[in-house]
Amino acid sequence: MALRVKLDHAMDSKKESRRRRERMRIALPAIVQSKENAETEWSELTRLLDVTPFGASFSSSHLIEVGRLVHMTLPMPRQMRCFDHTADQYKVWALVRYVKPLPESAAVLAKKGEKFAIGVAFVGKNPPEGHKAQPSKFYDANLQDDSSSKLGIRSDITRKDAGGGEATRQELREGTRLGMPVDVILEVIAYDGSISALREQTVTENISRRGASVFTALDVAKGTRVRLTSAHHQISINAFVLGRRVGADGLPRLHLKFAGEQWPLDGIV
Repeated sequence: MALRVKLDHAMDSKKESRRRRERMRIALPAIVQSKENAETEWSELTRLLDVTPFGASFSSSHLIEVGRLVHMTLPMPRQMRCFDHTADQYKVWALVRYVKPLPESAAVLAKKGEKFAIGVAFVGKNPPEGHKAQPSKFYDANLQDDSSSKLGIRSDITRKDAGGGEATRQELREGTRLGMPVDVILEVIAYDGSISALREQTVTENISRRGASVFTALDVAKGTRVRLTSAHHQISINAFVLGRRVGADGLPRLHLKFAGEQWPLDGIV
């Protein structure tokens, strides 16, 4: 009898754990805020695509980097909260885990200017220590186990890639960039998501599935959103500027990290 009680309790615990991990598809409104650096800060009213006690996904007109922290305010169901169970609004810090372009068939979203699906993991009521002083810092996520609400985060340590730009550990694991020229059109994306007048035809210095280094005559700051288009590869990819540097040859380069998509290297590597 005692064994039967233990088995029933274990099964109930597994069901409860599975229930808490299941994503609820619910179109809750949410305010998402991000301070990318001392000069750039934005706030967007959007809606959730789905949610769990430990994370959510939402549609957005902003292209947000993986590893960035955002602050969210939403009317979270109380039974799914990890804190502030009696508050009207659930205010939680969240870490961006993935960014995906919304399908073109999402016409209703497109009318609102929402172009991306953003997946986040909830971090907690307060941001990590030092985030206020360094809002542009990126973080790695370390999920301790699937059934836990604990999410360990640590500052992302960057290293130099073969072209001299910063590369994340994930990029380093996925291979060295190929030193090859690819004809591309580089366009700067304005704050509102439109394509600005800043545009040039250039070539890459090196390229990988996750990023590239391109020669440039544009004075573009770190964190700027750009679009890289190749007629030969028949692809157009959004990217973030990780940095700008002048090489020993006196030519400036932009170091880019692709957002949400990968450059097609099949048949090359």
